[in-house]
Amino acid sequence: MNTEIIGVAFTYVLTVLLAIPLGKYISKVFGGEKIWSDFMAPLERFFFKFSGINPKQEMNWKQFLKALLTINMVWFVLGFLLLVFQGFLPLNPDGNPNMTPDLAFNTVISFMINCDLQHYSGEAGVTYLTQLLVINFLMFVSAATGITALAALFNGLKAKTTTNVGNFWDIFVKTNTRILLPLCVVVSIILIFNGTPASYEGKDSIITLQGDHVQISRGPAAGMIAIKHIGTNGGGWFGANSAHPLENPNYFTAVTELVAQVLIPIAMIFALGFYLNRKKLSYVIYGVMTIGMLCLVVPSLISELNGNPAIEKMGISQPTGAMEGKEVRFGPALSGYWSTMTTIISTGSVNSMHDSSMPASGMFQLLGMMINSFYGGCGVGILNYYIYLIIAVFISGLMVGRTPEFMGHKVEAREVKIAALITLLSPLLILAGTAISSYVIVNHPAADWAVKPGNWLNNPSFHGFSEMLYEYTSSNANNGSGFEGLGDNNIFWNVTTGFVLILGRFLPIIGPVAIAGLLAGKKYIPESAGTLKTDSITFGVMTLTVIIIINALSYFPALALGPIAEYFTMK
Repeated sequence: MNTEIIGVAFTYVLTVLLAIPLGKYISKVFGGEKIWSDFMAPLERFFFKFSGINPKQEMNWKQFLKALLTINMVWFVLGFLLLVFQGFLPLNPDGNPNMTPDLAFNTVISFMINCDLQHYSGEAGVTYLTQLLVINFLMFVSAATGITALAALFNGLKAKTTTNVGNFWDIFVKTNTRILLPLCVVVSIILIFNGTPASYEGKDSIITLQGDHVQISRGPAAGMIAIKHIGTNGGGWFGANSAHPLENPNYFTAVTELVAQVLIPIAMIFALGFYLNRKKLSYVIYGVMTIGMLCLVVPSLISELNGNPAIEKMGISQPTGAMEGKEVRFGPALSGYWSTMTTIISTGSVNSMHDSSMPASGMFQLLGMMINSFYGGCGVGILNYYIYLIIAVFISGLMVGRTPEFMGHKVEAREVKIAALITLLSPLLILAGTAISSYVIVNHPAADWAVKPGNWLNNPSFHGFSEMLYEYTSSNANNGSGFEGLGDNNIFWNVTTGFVLILGRFLPIIGPVAIAGLLAGKKYIPESAGTLKTDSITFGVMTLTVIIIINALSYFPALALGPIAEYFTMK
């Protein structure tokens, strides 16, 4: 077997083996059980006492969401002010300037909602102060927000009848202190010992092998790179992200970062089984997500390893596969696995340039973000899957002529309407955004308010359309990666993607938490012979079918205009 494929298989198996005990640990954190990280309790108590928050106060789903949305608004205001005035603030050894208001608007929203779409270059766009107080801080709290929202869903499913979905502040703080911080310490230490910088010094001058004088950026990068992957964030300290030799020095760090970014999304699936005492349900969910993941990853690997057909037509051999835009130290297999997994789980970090991926790989990257529930991001992956699950329960109930039920609660019109609206939201944001940008480039290509001439698309035709489609898909999915043939740092892209970012993040959180709260408040119905078994393989197949049909109907025409057309053109 190809050694690169062995490396990919080893990386995934290692991730699952680590995710199972981590899932059990996370369930104990949510359940308030005694665990080794209880030494953080005094710090947590100090925070609550200082802030005047009562962590034991019960919250219904409306109070929970109010706390979640309010604190995010505070982070937005503070982050925006720091970015637009960063040039006047300390810890700026390289003299980086202030951000423009439109870029600051896009950046703070992007990191606040766990997307990390970067319309700036990491080394030159922010200072050490804003890297730490805005970028790093938001990476922690945005990941914790998604996990905390999922904990509310868990609490709603666990109780037979309740209005309490847990205290937002209590779960949020423990998610940071007991889950994210310990994992980041481990990953950052591994990166430091492999050459990733962790200092506050400015640029260093070196002479390359060719004799060129080059300025190399440094800074406290290791900690930021750890949370960018542990929290499925994805934003790079350096502009080249994890393709940069200081951000991802070697194959070992590449495997470490891959494991880190997939670890919590898979662990949360097992945590669901442990916390609800429904392990069979978690196995079914894991099985559906894994089948979906393999359907995207395997064709991508085949496409990248087979090389570029356009080069083959020229009679040029490609023994190592398609290497354009890839680092030699990683190769096409690990790069193909990374590019697909990072879009499936909404991390969005890159160890190769997605714009150089084969058309088939680009399509599967897009599909991973469009579906956004095969593992998904920290917490939000299962929240998105829950919406599909509710729709599958509703359809299954209609098929057997019974009122749909899920875990002892009737799924009625209100819950189905919420699920339907959330399902329709993503296609609306992605396709409407792509249509508007396509209209603007055709009819107003040189509009000063949108973009300067020649700075919109570097690629014409099908690939150019894919670049615009990818930008809105990535924004809606809280992913952050991009087809970088697109010139995106201008008012048009900063503002339009900014609104897609915030709507694509919070409405899919509000919907599942609201459904969970509404169902939890209903009378519990004990299982009977006619109860729909949602932890069966049959229902798992039903849910996967629903996911495939909904996304095929929503996105196939757009994909046909972009990566599919490009694929057949190259053939």
